[in-house]
Amino acid sequence: MTAITTSLTPAQIAALSTAAVAGWGTANIVGLTAAQVAALTTAQIVALSTAQVAALTTAQIAALTNAELSALTTADIAALTTAQIVAITTAGIGALTTAQAVALTTAQVAALTTAQLAALTSADIGVLGTAQAVALTTGQVAALTTAQAKALSTAAGAALTTTQWVALSTGDIAALTTGQIAALTTAQAAALTTGQVAALTSAELAVLS
Repeated sequence: MTAITTSLTPAQIAALSTAAVAGWGTANIVGLTAAQVAALTTAQIVALSTAQVAALTTAQIAALTNAELSALTTADIAALTTAQIVAITTAGIGALTTAQAVALTTAQVAALTTAQLAALTSADIGVLGTAQAVALTTGQVAALTTAQAKALSTAAGAALTTTQWVALSTGDIAALTTGQIAALTTAQAAALTTGQVAALTSAELAVLS
């Protein structure tokens, strides 16, 4: 059966029933070419078990289309290895739903490249939990766009370490909401650099003092 599956054209793969796809073993999965993987329909992707998705190689993960990635369940996303997460294209990362973003493990969040992190929508950033926020590396924090920094929940911002806060660019600091600034802990406020303090707007200074 494995030999038959790998010899099918992408069009033939797309024509398979969801039941047939759900019945594939690991050998069938890993034997698929990138073109065959990209040909899978969203219904077929949904039919795959978490174990089948976890069996995909990094090359196959990279071949997934945005629509296919969006069709993965939150359990599928959480089961991916950090290597598989890194293999997702930046466009694919940008296509993740907020539910999928919430499902990312702390290890997966920390493994995201700065390019992948930049591809996350503000909505995705806004739903990150405190544990996910703390998992961000200083390099990732420094790479946040102003829109992403502004999208962080006050709880996530309050959970960031002082080292993470210092990593925020002055542009990010100026873009933060007064709610985010007001939620700063005493330690976080004291850790701000002179450049960051100088970047604070009058409205931000008003709630900080």
